[in-house]
Amino acid sequence: MPAASISTVLSPLQGTVVEVRVAAGERVAPGATLVIIESMKMEHLVETPGAGVVERILVSAGDMVTADQALVDLVLTPDDEPAPSAAATTADEHSIERADLAAVTARHATGLDAHRPESVQRRRQRNQRTARENVDDLVDEGTFVEYGPLAIASQRGRRPLEELIERTPADGLVGGVGEIEGRPAVILSYDNTVLAGTQGHQNHRKKDRLFEVAERQRLPVVLFAEGGGGRPGDTDVPGVSGLDVMAFDLFARLSGWVPLIGIAAGRCFAGNAALLGCCDVIIATLDSNIGMGGPAMIEGGGLGVVAADDIGPVGVQAPNGVIDIVVADEAAAVAAAKQYLSYFTTSVTPDHSAVDQSVLRDRVPENRLRVYDVRQVIEAIADADSVLELRTGFGTGIVTTLARVEGRSLGIVANNPSHLGGAIDADGADKASRFLQLCDAFDLPVVFLCDTPGIMVGPAAEETALVRHVNRLFVTGANLSVPTGTIILRKGYGLGAMAMCGGSFKSPLFCVAWPTGEVGGMGLEGAIKLGFRRELDAVADPTERAAMYDSLVAAAYERGRALNVASHFEIDDVIDPADSRRWITTLFTSAASDLNTRHRLPKKRPYIDTW
Repeated sequence: MPAASISTVLSPLQGTVVEVRVAAGERVAPGATLVIIESMKMEHLVETPGAGVVERILVSAGDMVTADQALVDLVLTPDDEPAPSAAATTADEHSIERADLAAVTARHATGLDAHRPESVQRRRQRNQRTARENVDDLVDEGTFVEYGPLAIASQRGRRPLEELIERTPADGLVGGVGEIEGRPAVILSYDNTVLAGTQGHQNHRKKDRLFEVAERQRLPVVLFAEGGGGRPGDTDVPGVSGLDVMAFDLFARLSGWVPLIGIAAGRCFAGNAALLGCCDVIIATLDSNIGMGGPAMIEGGGLGVVAADDIGPVGVQAPNGVIDIVVADEAAAVAAAKQYLSYFTTSVTPDHSAVDQSVLRDRVPENRLRVYDVRQVIEAIADADSVLELRTGFGTGIVTTLARVEGRSLGIVANNPSHLGGAIDADGADKASRFLQLCDAFDLPVVFLCDTPGIMVGPAAEETALVRHVNRLFVTGANLSVPTGTIILRKGYGLGAMAMCGGSFKSPLFCVAWPTGEVGGMGLEGAIKLGFRRELDAVADPTERAAMYDSLVAAAYERGRALNVASHFEIDDVIDPADSRRWITTLFTSAASDLNTRHRLPKKRPYIDTW
């Protein structure tokens, strides 16, 4: 047994003795607290260096001590009883929940769905999910960190604190950062069960905070927009109008910097609709109503009493171009959001497949007057299950889709011969132009599938401000920084064909045609009638005149055949349709290294046009 020894315990710092925990003659175990010293408002525990007996106490409570001043003399002796192990001590400490942690846990629980059965039931009655259920479905499990979950409505001046904690959790906005398919994103979900999803003072501040995080970290934003606009009932906020909030400015600034995805389910009015309308893409469920003003604003403006379900239903907002993707329910909306986001967060996917490309040889009929489904062409060219069409119900003369070819994300703009023979009208031009901006902002190459008789003409077309709308295609196309390529499927006539190339057949990285391709400065029949009017009028016999006309048209078609056009090198080649993917991957891959550097630069476009 080792011999006993005397040890003097010294003060570790300058301070005041606030408590002496032991008495002379007392036996102490290793690590026992002898004295507590207060310094700069903090208490410091002075512990025994080993087991022993207190020989003498050299200070009293209230004494001022200096560093290294003697506090206690100990007679250190062998420890007859083994000290408890560190693991056992830790386990024992953790078996008792601290009061401060218990309070935090309980407070967080008040905002969870399990604590709000009545609110959950109201959602179920409308066949909808809760705000938290939507977030949980969107993010990878265990990755979501929430900002401001303890915030409550700024109404302490008119409602009891406990009621606000119970009834206004998170001030009606669940927001934070989480991973979606392994990539971080900012997620915000309005809670319609909290004060009708209105935008209160604190949830505006939460949006400000999260939008700044999105900008600083360059994170995509997914917004579940449901509810109304500004909340007039917040009493704890100085001011009059509340129009100095920064949320709308901060969110709009993100346009073109990060992908913005908006999801609408149920009623989305006023401020919620304003945020939704700033998004790059709007995904809406069939039961959605979207409007810049709800029933109260309409009635308050003296415009009558209108039911919420009659304001901006999907049947209105999809054909008019507000909604990009219509889905059945919130689960489908989340799935669509994940798919949409994947094109912008993963430039190349390693696993991909495609149908036998020989099927493309028969997608365009040999009969040049026979219509066909251009979406079948897109599906065959693209990787299997990789196509996502935007604004399906609007501008139906042009099809805009996100897709992948050989795993690489890209945009596809195609004329739709089923609508006006593929002629480009004002709505189609607006739709295509905005889609090009979207692709350009986030470095997605673009493939044009051209089959157009040209730009739509006639008095009715001009009433749509065609001159301004359709020429957006030229202005936007000529200023793209991403690589583009054009495949002429059948018709490539006039200004419309040039617009489907970004301005000229020489503007894209490649401009090729399928064997069915035909090209001309304008529709060939019209060109013959205009260009040979004098010759045709000179033939008196109608039968002879018709024969002459047919002969001139046939000759014009022969001149305009893709094979002949390629021989003049006005296009790059006439290809086997089955080689379309090879052209796309070869030319776009060569430009990929340049694209990969652009994400490190300031944003390329000031913003993406909301229309």
